Amino acid sequence: MTESGASPGKLGDELPLQGRLIGIDLGEVRIGIAVSDPGQVVASPAETLHVPRDQDGPTIDALVDAARRHEAAGLVIGYPRRLDGREGAAAARARRFADRLRERTGLPTKLVDERFSTVEAERTLIEGDMSRQDRKGTVDRIAASVLLQPVLETQRVLRAG
Repeated sequence: MTESGASPGKLGDELPLQGRLIGIDLGEVRIGIAVSDPGQVVASPAETLHVPRDQDGPTIDALVDAARRHEAAGLVIGYPRRLDGREGAAAARARRFADRLRERTGLPTKLVDERFSTVEAERTLIEGDMSRQDRKGTVDRIAASVLLQPVLETQRVLRAG
């Protein structure tokens, strides 16, 4: 359960039905950012942040800045559970980041299951015949798009009523 009471895999809770949503794929070295359009139809890869290892403060600052720059109405953060569904260290870190981002930005923040987002992003880039070196700099923001797009689909259903 997230701090808001919704399970991480359940999409669409708490998020506004209009306005840009920001997808965040947290990594240890790089963080991928994807942004939706204001109508929440499509997720587009936006940027990759390079963050210092084991220093949450500068990373949170960079994410708060990204949310402001992209005029976010809500944040969607990848929740990397283990394959058996349990929460490991990376998922606990994502939960901690979600709480701090919610506090700092005042934006609704949703954790979503991202167990296969990076694998799917890699597959997409390989199919596009992208070199390994080029994939390294791109995969994180593509993974952020992969985790954000299903949220946008759920938002569309919710708007349709």
